[in-house]
Amino acid sequence: MKWTVHIEGGPMRVNHAAVCIGDKIYSFGGYCSTEEYKDWEPIPVHILNTATLRWTSVNYKRSDVVPFQRYGHTAVAYGHKVYMWGGRNNAVACDTLSCFDTKKLEWSTPQVTGMVPYAKDGHSACVIKNKMYIFGGFEYLTDQYSQEVHCLDLDTLQWTFIDAQGTPPSHRDFHTAVAVGDRMFVFGGRGDLNSPYNSQEEIYCPQVYYLDTITETWVACNPTGIWPEGRRSHSAWLYNDFMYIFGGFNGNTRTHFNDLYRYSIKGNFWQFINVTGSVPCKRRRQACLIYEDKVYLFGGTSPCPHVNNRPIDENDANPERLIDNSDLHILDYTPSLKTLCIIAVLANNLDQSTLPRDIIMDICAMTLPNRISRPINQAG
Repeated sequence: MKWTVHIEGGPMRVNHAAVCIGDKIYSFGGYCSTEEYKDWEPIPVHILNTATLRWTSVNYKRSDVVPFQRYGHTAVAYGHKVYMWGGRNNAVACDTLSCFDTKKLEWSTPQVTGMVPYAKDGHSACVIKNKMYIFGGFEYLTDQYSQEVHCLDLDTLQWTFIDAQGTPPSHRDFHTAVAVGDRMFVFGGRGDLNSPYNSQEEIYCPQVYYLDTITETWVACNPTGIWPEGRRSHSAWLYNDFMYIFGGFNGNTRTHFNDLYRYSIKGNFWQFINVTGSVPCKRRRQACLIYEDKVYLFGGTSPCPHVNNRPIDENDANPERLIDNSDLHILDYTPSLKTLCIIAVLANNLDQSTLPRDIIMDICAMTLPNRISRPINQAG
């Protein structure tokens, strides 16, 4: 396992939502602090070709059903379609289901039935069989954190409230959820000492829970090993019966993370994983998608590397001096000998003039910046 690629110049996005369909990664919306944020603009869509590592901006068909720009939303893939729900702009939160057809490159607003959840952001969503399960988030109608579970049947488009048994995870937002068989595993997120209300006395739960969707029962896992510190706005994905988490932020300790932990689904234990290579800087609100044996990490926001030419202390009284990222990192679980050799060539600045053309093309793919976002310090 190794961090093998670091490329700048992709979409500069924070709290975006993304899915992987085939060998393409689709990214939807998100906030960018260096651009004027227009609440009612059509949501931007970007596609990453995992073979060439090139980003493109999608010029989809415009209509009156195109969703507005937003952040803190979720997106799931079901067949060749993407179902996006929730999120907010600077004015309102949304409870409308939107569907993006990746073959036709067009949006629709499917008609749904049942008990539609309150509009929220910071919830989680994952697909189990033919249903999208959402949990938690922050509800703007009630002005409080949620611990509710709702599911949407993606065939009939009927919403159902799940009256789950057991002790649920506390009210929270910006946690993660991954689907494993018939179970939804939840980790992290931000809650409040006076839950479910937002009194700005934040709490960060490090426990792992799962929802058994067959019995509709919550279970606290109580794993062994060294638990990661509680956090929010991190990323999680599943690989070979392990749930991995990366990055995130703890507002009580004012800590950004770029650590990597894995939780064993079968063994019920945590492990810290020390990975070498081009490790991403500390960040939160990024996206991580797995395709085959590689994880594609992009975007998010990080502590500024400097302000007024002095280092930033993360224990500073103002931890919110942040910079948005436009980079792409790849975590390769099984790096090939060719990839390792290319890394050695680059690390040692070796002569490339006699290398075969296909190797030169691979080096270009791994190093050539994208042109979706311009460097922050570039003027003119």
